[in-house]
Amino acid sequence: MARQLDEQIAGRFPVGRRLRVLDVGMGRGTQALRLARAGHQVTGIEKDTAMLSAARAALCAEPEGIRERVRLIEGDGRDTGVHFLPGGFDVVLCHGVLMYVDDPDPLLAGLARMLAPGGLLSLLVRNADALAMRPGLSGDWQTTLAAFDSTTYRNRLGLDGRADRLEALTATLAGIAAPLHAWYGVQVFTDTAADEEPPPDDPTALLAAEERAGRTEPYRAVAALLHLCGVRG
Repeated sequence: MARQLDEQIAGRFPVGRRLRVLDVGMGRGTQALRLARAGHQVTGIEKDTAMLSAARAALCAEPEGIRERVRLIEGDGRDTGVHFLPGGFDVVLCHGVLMYVDDPDPLLAGLARMLAPGGLLSLLVRNADALAMRPGLSGDWQTTLAAFDSTTYRNRLGLDGRADRLEALTATLAGIAAPLHAWYGVQVFTDTAADEEPPPDDPTALLAAEERAGRTEPYRAVAALLHLCGVRG
């Protein structure tokens, strides 16, 4: 996903430009810190106190120059209008958040308002059109049959989540003036890897295979996750 995001950033913004990035539901800050290391000014917002503490600890371990480029805020991603002015960011990330939001449309509309014209909205969502893949490959046939007509699922931690269909999100993005520009699959081959065996010591070939599949039909359509990139009109 990081490679996909970098590809979209490189295709939209001049090389060397310091971007204003908002990471909504930043978790432990993996993407936020990675983009700060690349020279961008990053604001992360997270409501889970444990995740926010982990992100702050990771930030403290970074050199001073990187720490100065990152601002962390405790808050709900649905309240971006409380913290920021419209159009204040070049890139807005919302990765792994929509699956835990019952009604994502207000959240997405708020994220789009944060984007400057031509800005990039990056979403990582659970793929509702592929919910039958994981239980099917695991031989759980009752769950597989139920998944075909469902947009809900239970993750490995036992938490209930909600999945999105590409067609519906495409329509939503068009309606909030951030139409879909590109989309990728994520975890095409590796969605069940955590249930089977540890990752290889050298993941080069694995990453190359996932990257190729994530942009190639028909593989990307059955990925566990979808990475959607919209552009503010």
